[in-house]
Amino acid sequence: MNYTIHQLKVFLKVVQNQSITKASEELFMTQPAVSIQLKNFQDQFEIPLTEVVGRQLYVTDFGKEIAIIAERVIQELENINYQTHAFQGILTGKLSISSASTGKYVIPYFLSDFMALHEGIDLILDVTNKTKVIESLKKNEIDFALVSVVPENLNIEEEILLENKLYFMGSGPIRNEDKQLIYREEGSATRIAMEEYFETHEGKQRKRMELTSNEAVKQAVLAGLGLSVMPLIGMRNELMNKQIHILPTEGLPIQTEWRLVWLKGKKLSPVSTAFLNFIRAEKENILEKYFDWYLKY
Repeated sequence: MNYTIHQLKVFLKVVQNQSITKASEELFMTQPAVSIQLKNFQDQFEIPLTEVVGRQLYVTDFGKEIAIIAERVIQELENINYQTHAFQGILTGKLSISSASTGKYVIPYFLSDFMALHEGIDLILDVTNKTKVIESLKKNEIDFALVSVVPENLNIEEEILLENKLYFMGSGPIRNEDKQLIYREEGSATRIAMEEYFETHEGKQRKRMELTSNEAVKQAVLAGLGLSVMPLIGMRNELMNKQIHILPTEGLPIQTEWRLVWLKGKKLSPVSTAFLNFIRAEKENILEKYFDWYLKY
């Protein structure tokens, strides 16, 4: 056999996506180029690695076994580079984190001092919706995910970073019953918390407006379009300037926790291990330095 590292990486990406089209997009390659590399790799085995039924590509059981081994090979090759730099006293490599959208107010503060200490690290931070964060975690495409709710049916390990507090807020200091409720999109952790709160405390409410990001909800509340349950973490300036007000409400705030999670049993790279150790050692200092205002609520 004479397959290349590049072929292993192409094969893994095809397996992760079960699609040549999606794999080509993520690899920044053309579809024909991915197909050629996949064929050249498969031709070295007497047992098929993938098969196409109709127009859908499927990974065979044998292909899944080869993918597990290939992933280990790629990881060990990366570790060789990491260890080489480590012996030279330099920490280099890639740190990839996927964060739920509101986590953009949290994770940068846990990264800034770490990145300043290790200039050889390349950071990939994807801020997206909860569904995509969990999907990336399931596919093992990232080192860590930042979420406020523990993913279901996933065997994970976690490091708690910060409380997540959700308050009922509006543009005025008094609740106006005529104001409509503004919800996040389906699947959002904030949306789920808001629906559960109203069903428990005030009865099921008719949804009047749905927006697809916390920032969009905030701007709608600022404009006086309605009221919403929102994370406190992104409201510092608006609260200080009295543009948004916390409306005293029974049963609030809702409290969850921002947590860094990773797949249980995952072999962390030296960079990932260093970041985790940094957080554990510096968490209290980070909270005091950047979140003092938040902890007072």
